[in-house]
Parts: sequence; C-alpha cells; structure tokens
Amino acid sequence: MTLPRFDNRTVLVTGASRGIGFGIAQAFAAAGADLHVAAENDAIHAAAEALGATAHRADVTRGDEVGAMAARIGALDVLVNNAGLELMTPLDDAGAENEAAFRRIIEINILGTFLVTRAVVPGMRAGGAIVNTASVWGRVAEPLFSAYVASKHAVIGLTKTWAKELGPAGIRVNAVCPGWVRTEASMRSLGRMAERAGRGEADLLDDIIAGQALPGLMEPPDMAGPYLFLASDLAANVTGQSLGADRGEVPW
Repeated sequence: MTLPRFDNRTVLVTGASRGIGFGIAQAFAAAGADLHVAAENDAIHAAAEALGATAHRADVTRGDEVGAMAARIGALDVLVNNAGLELMTPLDDAGAENEAAFRRIIEINILGTFLVTRAVVPGMRAGGAIVNTASVWGRVAEPLFSAYVASKHAVIGLTKTWAKELGPAGIRVNAVCPGWVRTEASMRSLGRMAERAGRGEADLLDDIIAGQALPGLMEPPDMAGPYLFLASDLAANVTGQSLGADRGEVPW
C-alpha cells in the first residue's frame, strides 16, 4: 500500500504511547513526518524513541501542560487528537469509582480534545489538518458505556463545529470512527461485557465479528490509512466528516 508522504510537515499525535495512537504515529513516521507524540505517562518516552519522534509528557485535561507542549512544538501542520479513555460506566452502579470514571472519560475525551486543539491552532499553518479519533459508538449506542458513547458523539459534534470555524483559515477538521480494534482498552471492554452477559470473551467476540461485513478483528496499524488520507492533500476538499473504519459493522 502506497501512503501519502509528509516530508517537511510537522505532525502531533496525542495518546500515542500504545494502541491505535502508536499505530498512527508509526505510519506518520514512515511517511517522513517531523513527528511529535504525546501521552500523560512516561511510556511516551520509550514510544518516541522507537518512532524516532519527539516526546511530550502532558495530561490533555491540563491547560497549562497542553499550552507548554504547544509552545515547544511551534508551527504545526497536522494534529491527531487521539488521546482517550474507554471504560464501562453502568447506570446501575452508584459507586464513587463509577462516577469518577464517568467524569474522567468526559474530561479526557471532550475537554482534552478541546484544550489541545485550542492550544495548537494559533500555530497551525494554512492547509493544515486536524483528525479526531471518534468511534463507531459515536454514531450508534452501546449499553453500559454511556460516558464513552456520549463523549464520542461529542467528538463528532466538535469535528463538525470546528470544520466551519477553522475553514476560513484553511484548516480542515475530520474524524475517524474506528470499530473493534485489538487494543488494551477494547479487550478490557470486551471482558467486562462478557462478564456482565455471563458469556465467554471468545464467544462474544465471534458474535461481534459476525456482525461486520468484512470478517476479522482489526489491529492498530490497520487504522493508519484513514488518518493519513484525511491529513493529506488527497483530502483537500474533505472537512467536517466522520469516516467509519469498522469493516462494515455500522451502516454509514
């Protein structure tokens, strides 16, 4: 597969220490980008070393940390807002831990996306692109994941709003909506879902995959194509859109 090139372009990927974020960052590195990667933990340093990228340890919910990161990066061509948190938040759980999880999901997935974008936009070059990570659950709903589902619906709303807001500056804003990808977060969710349903994880995963038009469970590198496309000049006339990358799980 021939991917677009990003030579002489500066790219920031948040949530890049593992999973989909690391897979996206790998693709941008291979495409020649001047790559910056960010995450809230020290694992980002090992990831950056493996990628040949510049590491930024920053909590996306902290405006001061995000602002300092943006100042260190300077001019930017592509922002990938991938930092996110996926946890089950059942309505029938009145515990403090469940409430704290709900708040943290909203903070990271919505407020964090806003804070990073607000911080870097003043330094974005004309012709720049922002790609937000939403989810197929941003178009449909899944029981027991109310905070995550609501947050990803919100990311799609932010994408549409910012496309109109930033269009006059020549900046495009789109989102990718991944389906089931083999990541630590998704496999944790699968386990919780199976436990609540009294089923085996493998059995439940078989049912999920059977609902896709294309069989098989995606791996993090499988997400690279949609992100690079939307960030590239190939998508010069595409903005305000949410691209499903779910092997046909959800009709778009």
